[in-house]
Amino acid sequence: MLLRGCVLRNTEWCFGLVIFAGPDTKLMQNSGRTKFKRTSIDRLMNTLVLWIFGFLVCMGVILAIGNAIWEHEVGMRFQVYLPWDEAVDSAFFSGFLSFWSYIIILNTVVPISLYVSVEVIRLGHSYFINWDKKMFCTRKRTPAEARTTTLSEELGQVEYIFSDKTGTLTQNIMVFSKCSVNSRSYGDVFDVLGHKAEVGERPEPVDFSFNPLADQKFLFWDPTLLEAVKMGDPHVHEFFRLLSLCHTVMSEEKNEGELYYKAQSPDEGALVTAARNFGFVFRSRTPKTITVHELGTAVTYQLLAILDFNNIRKRMSVIVRNPEGKIRLYCKGADTILLDRLHPSTQELLNSTTDHLNEYAGEGLRTLVLAYKDLDEEHYEEWADRRLQASLAQDSREDRLASVYEEIESDMMLLGATAIEDKLQQGVPETIALLTLANIKIWVLTGDKQETAVNIGYSCKMLTDDMSEVFVVTGHTVLEVREELRKAREKMVDPSRTVGNGFTCHGNPSSPKLTSVLEAVAGEYALVINGHSLAHALEADMELEFLETACACKAVICCRVTPLQKAQVVELVKKYKKAVTLAIGDGANDVSMIKTAHIGVGISGQEGIQAVLASDYAFSQFKFLQRLLLVHGRWSYLRMCKFLCYFFYKNFAFTMVHFWFGFFCGFSAQTVYDQYFITLYNIVYTSLPVLAMGVFDQDVPEQRSMEYPKLYEPGQLNLLFNKREFFICIAQGIYTSVLLFFIPYGVFAEATRDDGTQLADYQSFAVTVATSLVIVVSVQIGLDTGYWTAINHFFIWGSVAVYFAILFAMHSNGLFDMFPNQFRFVGNAQNTLAQPTVWLTIALTTVVCILPVVAFRFLKLNLKPDLSDTVRYTQLVRKKQKAQHRCMRRVGRTGSRRSGYAFSHQEGFGELIMSGKNMRLSSLALSSFTTRSSSSWIESLRRKKSDSASSPSGGADKPLKG
Repeated sequence: MLLRGCVLRNTEWCFGLVIFAGPDTKLMQNSGRTKFKRTSIDRLMNTLVLWIFGFLVCMGVILAIGNAIWEHEVGMRFQVYLPWDEAVDSAFFSGFLSFWSYIIILNTVVPISLYVSVEVIRLGHSYFINWDKKMFCTRKRTPAEARTTTLSEELGQVEYIFSDKTGTLTQNIMVFSKCSVNSRSYGDVFDVLGHKAEVGERPEPVDFSFNPLADQKFLFWDPTLLEAVKMGDPHVHEFFRLLSLCHTVMSEEKNEGELYYKAQSPDEGALVTAARNFGFVFRSRTPKTITVHELGTAVTYQLLAILDFNNIRKRMSVIVRNPEGKIRLYCKGADTILLDRLHPSTQELLNSTTDHLNEYAGEGLRTLVLAYKDLDEEHYEEWADRRLQASLAQDSREDRLASVYEEIESDMMLLGATAIEDKLQQGVPETIALLTLANIKIWVLTGDKQETAVNIGYSCKMLTDDMSEVFVVTGHTVLEVREELRKAREKMVDPSRTVGNGFTCHGNPSSPKLTSVLEAVAGEYALVINGHSLAHALEADMELEFLETACACKAVICCRVTPLQKAQVVELVKKYKKAVTLAIGDGANDVSMIKTAHIGVGISGQEGIQAVLASDYAFSQFKFLQRLLLVHGRWSYLRMCKFLCYFFYKNFAFTMVHFWFGFFCGFSAQTVYDQYFITLYNIVYTSLPVLAMGVFDQDVPEQRSMEYPKLYEPGQLNLLFNKREFFICIAQGIYTSVLLFFIPYGVFAEATRDDGTQLADYQSFAVTVATSLVIVVSVQIGLDTGYWTAINHFFIWGSVAVYFAILFAMHSNGLFDMFPNQFRFVGNAQNTLAQPTVWLTIALTTVVCILPVVAFRFLKLNLKPDLSDTVRYTQLVRKKQKAQHRCMRRVGRTGSRRSGYAFSHQEGFGELIMSGKNMRLSSLALSSFTTRSSSSWIESLRRKKSDSASSPSGGADKPLKG
């Protein structure tokens, strides 16, 4: 458990850090506890099984009362030659015994084998995900992986997706793009007219041939930065000196001049590589020194302290002593943190650098601020003593260290800022657009700057120019945040329908059950909220207002959020919305969010496998999410629902025949069927066909599932299996059992054999009812099957053939000769099924049982078709048109024609580096470290669901065309 919660990528490092830091670190707390996840269908199944058990008890009581009455009124007349057992002394006691007998006989109505069958089907669904070649990443040689088998059908019910940005929506392959040093911005290339040159119009990249240690893969287009280095600009030199010293990167030199950097995050690797190419080459480190080649000269700095990064500090610092004995602190971090810790004398430089930061963030670049501070010897020694005391504290160690760090990281001098480019992954805009059409709301929770996140939002089509407005919440106090949320709701909602602050409270005003009035949202809106504002919005007295406003928006972006805040946002939606949530991320800072959501998806990217290890499903690219949900998830939900409906139907059709027979056998607990048929019914005769349907069935092909994302909505509305559908299945099963019993009973009352003898006997009646049952349920599953495979044919018709084979074998002479006491009714099946009357009875029973189902489905298909019915009909029409077109081409053919930034998302390695333990890692360990429209009935059902929710609703969604 400790290793799983740790954010390091190598097990040797992981073990060392856990021992060093202890389990009470902020890092371990951020990972969250592992939660057992169950689907809504699991919870419903448990409830239904309890109801069925109660129904079983009721049937037992009814039949027991019947037995007591019968014994008292009728049975007394047979006492002379059919006396009670010695233990039975009254009709009441006979009824009591009869109760338990019927509980045993009717227990097959309780679906004990249901749970085993469900797990088998889920296992099959998980293998389909693992085997999907269209979710296989060729570049990384990484397949999709279902890491759990218990959540497959819930993939077809997702309404909210919470996504990280870096590494999830973007590639997490960082490229040093621009920088700001001493009020000057570098990285843009201008043409002769002074306009910025686009990528395709740029000249050759900067030539770093002067540097033998340069990384040949590094590209930079602005030559003026290299000129500043060569001209000896002290600010530029100090800028790159900071980048070469302030990090926790490990360097490995396999051959002379061939450097390999192992960085804890791609950001750090990009920054150190940039410094390397511009002449400040990080060469090696020991626990107490860092060696840098500055423009060809080796300089060794004494490493005095590493003030490590974490998700609260959002910055890291190093304190070094240069060869001249001068002590300096170098710091890099998020602008929201670092700009407040600068010396007042840097105000002019701060203003110009802030303009550059805003410009970089507007281009979607990840920004980082650099600063330094000179320390005198006496000041450092005093601080080092306080740091030592804090590090040895037995309680609140992390808080004490943070306080000491805060002391020295103040009044710093601004050096500049960096901007790193992280491009979108392939297929992200298309995936988000498709999932939005499926009525899935996507929230992005990121640690980047607001401008960076908004720019990525536009790039991936979450935010569009067609939106009515994008609300930005940046308040620093509770009142400011509340006012901004109120104004957003006022703009979204018709003022004539708004009451008070946008909510109408029924009953107890302090109750969390609020009725939303955001039902008439005109237009599409988006909400962007910063981390400090989100902290206030998540407070108990404001969380409902925030949720109501956010759910009324088409897109939500939360910026500068911590891992804990990510989990809190997910938990808020889970708590108040009747919706399935999915969280997707690639880094250790996403682990708590992934564990909190109903479904967690891990991206195996550049930040290790922490997210994958904590996830339920894993793959390598965000675009595979559309196939996971719209194809595998929708099919899994459809299959599971059809399986459950049929399973309950066939069990009730089978068991309720005993109940009706009880009224005609003196409530004696006599069974209708042969004992072997009772045993084999669920194990042999009906198990494989329903499993085949549960594993292989489809309503439309996968291409249509992606083409018509509105097909996903029935799962979100839980339409295919709920309490209503359960009672319909039970009613159909009871109806079938009535016909299965009373039609043969009525026929046998007057029927005769070919030789004129009476046909009615117990065994003939049992064979007729059992045969009718097997044929009816087999025809029913044939009607329920939407996608026929060879396996379905083999299992369905094979089960019928196996039934007849076993039936004739049990009534054969051979078994009678071997087991005369067990198989006494020799030739009964052969004689019974040789009578035309029996077959006519079976055919009549089958037709009467199946005909209403066929008629209902025919009328529904013509009068009120589902979207899937429409898609299937469209597909059929297309096939016919293609066939006709091919025929026309063959006939008429006479010739041929061709026509924000988060530079590290996890606790750094500073303490481990200073301890020297990492220096014992092998090179092998180091290398492994990096490694279209829906029908109106769907909309009305969605509104009903929102109205019935005991929590705030997201308002009426604008109909989306799929």
